[in-house]
Amino acid sequence: MIHTGTARALRTALLAASMLTAAPVLAQEQSVDARLDRLERLVEGLIARLDADQGEAQQQAEALAAIRAEQQALRAEADATQETTRTLATRQAEMSEKLVDFAIPTGEGFRMGKTRVTYGGYVKLDATSQRTSGGQLPGNSILRDFLFPSAIPVGGAPSGFDTDFSARQTRFLFKTETNVGTDHKLSGLIELDFNVTEGGNERVSNSFVPRIRQALINYDNWTFGQGWSTFQNVGALPDSLDFIGVTPGTVFDRQPLIRYTKGGLQIAVEQPETVVTTPSGGMVTPGDDQIPDIVGRYNWSGDWGQISAAGIVRQLHVSTDDLMGVDDAAWGYGMSLSGKLKVGPRDDLRFMATAGDGLGRYIGINIVNDAAIRPDGTLDPIFTYSGFAAYRHVWAPNLRSNLAGAWFKADNPVRLTTNQVTDESWNAFVNLIWTPVGPLNVGLELMYAERTLEDGRSGNLQRVQVSTQYNF
Repeated sequence: MIHTGTARALRTALLAASMLTAAPVLAQEQSVDARLDRLERLVEGLIARLDADQGEAQQQAEALAAIRAEQQALRAEADATQETTRTLATRQAEMSEKLVDFAIPTGEGFRMGKTRVTYGGYVKLDATSQRTSGGQLPGNSILRDFLFPSAIPVGGAPSGFDTDFSARQTRFLFKTETNVGTDHKLSGLIELDFNVTEGGNERVSNSFVPRIRQALINYDNWTFGQGWSTFQNVGALPDSLDFIGVTPGTVFDRQPLIRYTKGGLQIAVEQPETVVTTPSGGMVTPGDDQIPDIVGRYNWSGDWGQISAAGIVRQLHVSTDDLMGVDDAAWGYGMSLSGKLKVGPRDDLRFMATAGDGLGRYIGINIVNDAAIRPDGTLDPIFTYSGFAAYRHVWAPNLRSNLAGAWFKADNPVRLTTNQVTDESWNAFVNLIWTPVGPLNVGLELMYAERTLEDGRSGNLQRVQVSTQYNF
């Protein structure tokens, strides 16, 4: 780059050279002046070009500085976008982890106005062959679909053998999330399946009526609708092919409720329903309840797993018009401790222990009832104990097994219930589940279950089950 000072020196040198050249020919003064004028114009043109080049260089430097500034701004914006993406990914992962416990889909779904709709569920085929020592099962027995302890036949009848195929556990659910601003969260859940419903016959159609399992509204910390009882810890249930697996030892109940959740604390009022054993050993549900069941629960969780402690208080009530002139109320109560503890990098131990008075309908799909009737017409709540333990072992990323056992015991007032009611029930199972691809499970399960009456008679069930389940 030639600067202005350099241009001036060049101009002077050119002029001096011209003068020296013109010295021998002073006689031609007019010609020399013309040449000098021409050289002056050339120098001025050269200086103008030099000045233009210098201005263009300055413009180029300024443009380069602007480009570099824009690059820095774009880089900063890209870094911010990348950080936002990481933050969103982290939040999505956290939400997905929380939603897994409720079997709620986390896919993109689709939008309808301000509401995002997602769906999920599974298709499942169960094939079972089972022997019942106490007699043949009726064709419509619920025990042909899954373990129902109070339906196990007892007595000395010839044993029965049954083979059944069923897709009734197939399940479908919708979840909605509606944008109501940044200060509130509103969502809903509707879940359907085909278990324990009427339908077609096995000869031709095998069709079954869908039923509502859950229908929930969640608004901030509040839950309204029908769902799993707050007294039950669904996350502690074992990985079984049977619908429940450890039925005699678990709290199991879905019902309408209103629940408040704050951190690990949950407080709920839930649908009341008193189930009474008559003096002849029968079951009656009067429907005369006046006070909702009240449940409190606290959940702890960490890298080690999760534990829940729950308590329930409920009023049992029967009015005069419904049952043998009885008009009385009694209080029931219970406690339950449950959880899932990690064992090593992949295994876990799941458990539940429950005890209480007047809990009948909450345990093992109502193995015994809530209360009996004393001779004076008052209610006598029935005390029960129950629990289960299950160990899950992962052999390989796509192969796992579960070993579990459950137990139930009732303290029946035999003089009020007769000795034909269930005194004790237990079961155990082991399975092997293979996952050839992520959404698909294929498993084999062996189960033994037993029920004993107060008179000492018992019956057992031995089952082999093969299941295929596709989760979506």
